[in-house]
Amino acid sequence: MKAYVIERAGGPEALQLRDIASPEPGAEEVQIRVRAFGLNRAEVYLRAGKLGDIAAPRVPGIEAVGEVIHDPSGTFRIGQRVATAMGGLQFARNGSYAEQATVLRDNLIAVDGIDLPWEELAALPQAYLTVWGALDKRLGIRPGQTLLVRGATSSVGMAAVAYAKARGLKVIATTRSTDNGLRLRDIGADEIVVDSGEIAGSVREIAPAGVDAALEVVGASSVRDTLKTLRPFGAASVIGLLGGPPSLERLHLMLDLPGASALSFFPSGLLGTPALPLRDSPLAWIAGEIAARRMPSLRSETFEFDQVRRAHSVMQADRALGKLVVRV
Repeated sequence: MKAYVIERAGGPEALQLRDIASPEPGAEEVQIRVRAFGLNRAEVYLRAGKLGDIAAPRVPGIEAVGEVIHDPSGTFRIGQRVATAMGGLQFARNGSYAEQATVLRDNLIAVDGIDLPWEELAALPQAYLTVWGALDKRLGIRPGQTLLVRGATSSVGMAAVAYAKARGLKVIATTRSTDNGLRLRDIGADEIVVDSGEIAGSVREIAPAGVDAALEVVGASSVRDTLKTLRPFGAASVIGLLGGPPSLERLHLMLDLPGASALSFFPSGLLGTPALPLRDSPLAWIAGEIAARRMPSLRSETFEFDQVRRAHSVMQADRALGKLVVRV
């Protein structure tokens, strides 16, 4: 099969298209025919050598959609449409930048019977599963609450806006550019705040008592200011590191945390583990809502398999407002 392989760190040119063997699935694995995959910052970091030395050839990619080729357990049938994310992809096993992938069964979700093309399905797994884990499992969002999404123009931030709105929340979204406001409103944001580095005052003008929950995509560089937007007993979850290293120095528990509020970090590596099984994830429901046009598509551009290098250049240059996907 053909797959993109990284043999040494570098720019997009480090992605080399090679013929490699497709590993046979083990007892806990499923082999799939990859039809499309989404692009993520984790793959840029791997390619650039920011995730450690590349001691052996690596196939990048942490999510995919496609059809089942072989499931030794018989849980999934041959030809069944499925989606996958994480489960060691690109780290403990070959990633999804390939014609075939062998994935953990626990990280596979059936999406058959949904009238969406592969490229639309490929825009969903990693972003929406991460949002589900943080918003539902960590923050416990409920209809009628107010959610702040800081860093809303990232693909996962946009997924958070769209998902929270579909779940009946009021959504305040931040962006560094006023030009992005219309797009954020189109996907469900009720209020837009331009992020100058300090937004707590502006958010408090919208929600004087504070927001119920906050999703922090920017990371440690802005989390103190984000915490100031919470109401007592509110909660914030960090899911992104767009603003730099994940270290927060000298956090003052009394001054930086509002009364009885909570701060957590949600790692998408939990997806599919015993701590967070995917059997009750809403991914199939989300795909159905998008197919019915009750939720917006977040896909911004689709590339062909031989355009992966160009796709990485677009992603690295921050030229996309939405999800980039590759059709195999």
